[in-house]
This record gives sequence, C-alpha cells and structure tokens, in this order.
Amino acid sequence: MLFKKNTLAENVILIDQYDQMIGTMDKLQAHCSGKLHRAFSIFIFNSSGELLLQQRAFEKYHSGGKWTNTCCSHPQLGEDTEAAAHRRLREEMGMQCTLSKVFCFTYRAVVDNGLIENEIDHVFFGQTDDLPRPNDEEVAAVRYVTMTELETDIRTNPSHYTAWLKICFDLVKLNYRNYETNRQFVRPLSINKN
Repeated sequence: MLFKKNTLAENVILIDQYDQMIGTMDKLQAHCSGKLHRAFSIFIFNSSGELLLQQRAFEKYHSGGKWTNTCCSHPQLGEDTEAAAHRRLREEMGMQCTLSKVFCFTYRAVVDNGLIENEIDHVFFGQTDDLPRPNDEEVAAVRYVTMTELETDIRTNPSHYTAWLKICFDLVKLNYRNYETNRQFVRPLSINKN
C-alpha cells in the first residue's frame, strides 16, 4: 500500500460511543485497526439548492476517485470540531461560509486498501454562491447537483460514491427539505448504522 507522506503524520481523536475523547492515534493506524474516532462532513449548497460535490483525489489513502460531499476530515487534538470544519473547508475547497451543525451519525464501513472507517461524524451545512478553488492534491473534480439528481445517481451508481455519503444521505435530504421549507434545520438528530 502506498500512502501520501502527510497521511502518516496526522493523528485522529479516539472517542467512546458518547463522543468523549479517550486518546489519539495515528490516522492510518486508526483506519487499519478500525478504532472509533471523531470526524466531520460538510455539505455546501448554493442559492439554487444545488449541493457541491467533490471527487476525491485518486491518490487518497482510501476511496480515491469516489464522489462525496463538499468536504470531510478529522479535527485535531485541542481543536473545536466546527473550527476544524472551517479550517478544512478553506484548505481543501478554498471556500469560507457560515456553517451550521445539523446532526451526528455513527457508522462503520470497510473501505478499500483494507481500511475501516469507524466514526462519529458531525455534519455541517452551509450556503454560498462562491465558487470553490479546490486543492488538487485533495480533489480531482467538483460538480453541483440537485438532491433529486444525487439520490437517483446514488441508487443507479452506488459504487461511484463514498460509504459515508450513502449512509447519511437520507438525513441530509430530510434536513435540507426542512431548511428549504422553514429556513431552519431539524436538530439534533443522530443515527447509528453499522
């Protein structure tokens, strides 16, 4: 297995089932052993209601070339999860906007290269018409889709999408519909899927 050098230098925050920190571990080691850790996923919509997707760079340590939500990553030790989301949105997509935490979900999925994602994932929504300036070391391509188009394509081509996007999509759709109707998010929601 070949991985980028910076993948090996990063740590993730290990947590218990209540999202309480119990330690840290090298990111690759945590994904090799399937340790539960904290993560976040960001969904950015434009004023037309389209979701910004990214295609993960093909060289990523797992799920390379798959389409996923706007941005996702892990907070660093001592870093607030929302602050980490803002940081990573700038680093990965070259974007800034207000983010709202909408829900959390827990999932475990075996991904490629024999790695295991086991995360409590904090989901943030944002809205902006600013265009992304993606980091080409992280992102191969971007595109905007309606929620209906995405739902259809996930059903038709599930292998084109990341595990976490497919798992949380129904809650994303529910929360976005509520936002469109009421201009507020349904919160807090949590799901557990294994």
